[in-house]
Amino acid sequence: MMLVLIWMTAISAVRAEESPPTSTPPPPAENSEQEQSTKSLWRYGAYLDLTYPIDFNFPENHQWRSKVTTQRVNDLNLNMALAYVRKEANESSRWGMEFALQTGRDVDGEVPNASDRFGHPYEPAETFSHFSRANVSYLAPIGTGLTITAGLFNSFIGYDSFYAKDNFNYTRSYLADNSPYFMFGVSAQYRFNEAVKGVFYVINRYNFLSYPNNLPSYGTQVSWAASPRVTFIQNLYYGPDQSNTNIQYWRFFSDSILEWKRDAFTVAFAYDIGTERAIPQAGDRQVFWTGGAIWTRWQLAQPWAIAVRPELYYDPDGTLTGARQFIKAVTTTLEYKWLYRWTTTLFRLEYRFDHSTGPQGGFYTGGQVAPGIIGLTPSQNLLFFSVLWSFDSR
Repeated sequence: MMLVLIWMTAISAVRAEESPPTSTPPPPAENSEQEQSTKSLWRYGAYLDLTYPIDFNFPENHQWRSKVTTQRVNDLNLNMALAYVRKEANESSRWGMEFALQTGRDVDGEVPNASDRFGHPYEPAETFSHFSRANVSYLAPIGTGLTITAGLFNSFIGYDSFYAKDNFNYTRSYLADNSPYFMFGVSAQYRFNEAVKGVFYVINRYNFLSYPNNLPSYGTQVSWAASPRVTFIQNLYYGPDQSNTNIQYWRFFSDSILEWKRDAFTVAFAYDIGTERAIPQAGDRQVFWTGGAIWTRWQLAQPWAIAVRPELYYDPDGTLTGARQFIKAVTTTLEYKWLYRWTTTLFRLEYRFDHSTGPQGGFYTGGQVAPGIIGLTPSQNLLFFSVLWSFDSR
């Protein structure tokens, strides 16, 4: 409780020093409407993610086991630094583009482990991981508009973003960490009507930084706004993610999302399931993984918000997490938002409890049980103090 009071007091002090925002000056009067419209499509910005996580197991290696993002604990971490520029496409200017560079500990976690039994990273994967976006798009004048995008773009799969500022909680779910954050390839997006949107994509693979083979993978998304408050999204992925590209070894993955919004409340549920047949070297048997999470957010009186996320993740064959385990977790987040001119700063205090069982389950703890081997314990308690600063030209 003392930590919470100190955190709130610090935030209030910063708020007290805020000066009134100034309005953005209007464009010069001599610009035509078309020029102003084109200029408004361009935007640029930056983002910084700084955190100090306390793992009360105090692992000797400072690592959060079975996690891709926010891996480093008990240290002050710059998890993300991002800069971007993008141009949106519309009917008056049909070509668009995105380009962004990133660095930080979360970027390092995205590079696949070379010992992964289902593939190895590209030789330049370390370099490619620092590209967040690198694509061009075109809005074709077909029906309501067909948007074609080629290059490196945001994954259609999942409810959590790779960037904590876009999520309800600071730490990402196990569902998000074990599904694609980015895709490299081509996508075609079409809105059939006000309620239904569809996407078809052809990409290099599940993890765009891995290199198990040369064949492409395929996927679809259907988004249905059943009402102003309820949205249902279904994502499907199918493709070869092992060295043996015979179709019997292709990976199938489903991601289903249901979201409900009303005033200050948002509730969302996601369920993932994936399966593939392991190559002969790994047992030549059918393996699977599955998980679910519920996101809840309550926007209190501005600028405060509370979010709670319970989740489950079952990986009986260790296909995605690298360990045969069943993980249960609950995450609670208190957020304070400070707006100043073109910047947004989020102060987040987050507590989470994780519990892992199974033949290879557990989280790192202090000390070594044998030379070079860190001990494991079934549970962990973590507390995060995070500052997320972002700037956008809009």
